[in-house]
Amino acid sequence: MSAPGLLCLAGPTGSGKTAAALNLARRLERAGQRAVVINADSRQVYADFPLITAQPSAAEHAVCPHRLYGYLPATVTSSAGRWAERARAALAEADAQGLVPVLVGGTGLYLRALLDGMADIPAAPQAIRARLLENCRTDGSAALHARLAAIDPEYASRIHPHDRQRVLRALEVWESTGHTFSWWHSHTPPPLNRPVLRLGVGLPLDELTPLLHARILAMLKAGALDEARAALAQCPDTTAPGWSGIGCAELAAHLAGTLSLEECVELWTRNTRAYAKRQWTWFRADTRMVWHRPGDDEALAQRALKFLRL
Repeated sequence: MSAPGLLCLAGPTGSGKTAAALNLARRLERAGQRAVVINADSRQVYADFPLITAQPSAAEHAVCPHRLYGYLPATVTSSAGRWAERARAALAEADAQGLVPVLVGGTGLYLRALLDGMADIPAAPQAIRARLLENCRTDGSAALHARLAAIDPEYASRIHPHDRQRVLRALEVWESTGHTFSWWHSHTPPPLNRPVLRLGVGLPLDELTPLLHARILAMLKAGALDEARAALAQCPDTTAPGWSGIGCAELAAHLAGTLSLEECVELWTRNTRAYAKRQWTWFRADTRMVWHRPGDDEALAQRALKFLRL
């Protein structure tokens, strides 16, 4: 028996993915099938920032079950591999309960790790990266490639001695984890073995930008600054992983007195736009995505119902 179908709603931040997912959940319920929304956004995993990271509200949670929102403290690092493990467990739970899983989020790396399979290689410490880069400047990439060939001949044989970026990455992985690139690749989880409908929700950047600015102003009006103050009381170390999110970092700078509120909003908007641009580029490059504009809920729902044969 084949695995049930999986719906995936992805696209740039602020493009209406949550609203589309909730509309889809309502349409599925009218068709006799309940949905569960599973978060696929790397910032929305943090418990201290529900408003700043635009997590679904209590009223939105009431529409259908939601999973993987706000489960981490700000002090804990999230990664694509760790999230994918939790997501696989959430999918298994959905299958056991007879729910249609709907992945919703804009973190392309998370979705790739789950849907396509990807090695969860930890980031190397900056000191290791800096030292290897200096070695490359003094000795040359060919010398580092020779070092790599002695450690990981399989991977070294696949890259050119002057491919500095890949040589350095392979060496820093070895030094920081004690495992070769070949070992990591051999431990890559396989692609998800179930049918997936990849639905994109988005707008061109020139149309999206004013909506992003308006959303930031709405977040401030709803209490984003108070949320940041409360988060500081829980975790005053603003270098902690949870504080690295867009909006969190800018509000922390404002509360520290290094940015005025006006400067904070300007920087928050600019950084959000830049992030949306990167997301748009990432997802538009995936030819498996079927795109809809925000508010095109009925066409999106009809496509999903057809895919699920409801």
